[in-house]
Amino acid sequence: MTRWLFSPVPRARIAAFRTLVYLFIPLDLVFFSAWIRSHGNLPGNLYQPLVAGRLLHLPTPTHLLVNAIYYALIPLSLLAATGRAHRLLGWTVFALYFEWMIIAMSYGKIDHDRYALLVALAALPTAGRARHGDQTETEAGGFALRATQIAVICTYFLASIAKLRYGGLSWLTGATLTRSFIRRGTKLARWLLQIPGFTTVSQFGIMGFELFSPVVFFVRPRLRYLIVAGFYLFHLLTFCLITISFIPHQVAMAAFLPLEKVTPIVWLRRLRSRLSPDAPTASTPANPTGQPAT
Repeated sequence: MTRWLFSPVPRARIAAFRTLVYLFIPLDLVFFSAWIRSHGNLPGNLYQPLVAGRLLHLPTPTHLLVNAIYYALIPLSLLAATGRAHRLLGWTVFALYFEWMIIAMSYGKIDHDRYALLVALAALPTAGRARHGDQTETEAGGFALRATQIAVICTYFLASIAKLRYGGLSWLTGATLTRSFIRRGTKLARWLLQIPGFTTVSQFGIMGFELFSPVVFFVRPRLRYLIVAGFYLFHLLTFCLITISFIPHQVAMAAFLPLEKVTPIVWLRRLRSRLSPDAPTASTPANPTGQPAT
């Protein structure tokens, strides 16, 4: 088990994943979770903190607190994306985003699309130094990615358990998707409603997909990538049908991908070195001996 949890990965994969996650945080605050800022203007008696908020005695959100977190997270996340001071910046971003999530989910609505992202933010500060293009393997980085992967799969598997616990078999055979399609469905969803039995079959498919999602850990890499591609396709279809976005979850799901093969930072370094005035050109060949030309 320890060998599996700490399976080494290239440091370049950690660097790429770290950049992706931290660059997403400002986008999340500005575009995807900007509604959380309005909680700072709500009456304090509406705040019913989650268990973690109660145990940590976190303060009741105010206009000042919410905006302070908002304006601190954006620049700190951008700095963390560079990989510098990865522990200090990483833990700071995690703490602030954790409080941001407590503020978001303590007013009666709890989303589960940010759990894996929060785990990724907690794990990345432990991954150690990582540089784009560095193929040296790291066990610490492997654990950070594995923890994120487990959180991604737990999101699916535990969602299926919750469906069975609270909805029972009627979640499978009832009008679950039909109600969603009618309430917030797109034109495509309303068209699919005309197909007899489509929603019932889809409900069985969703349950099976979530219950058996842990199989992704027990297959070969090529099949694993196909399964992960299926996960992304599932969320794309969900958005096309009922406009529910799981973008934070999908960002965390990149922990399954060989991100070290996508190297824009390395490409930029090479381009900069070629454009540098000190770089050798075709008309001015390099002098490997370092001796003055005669």
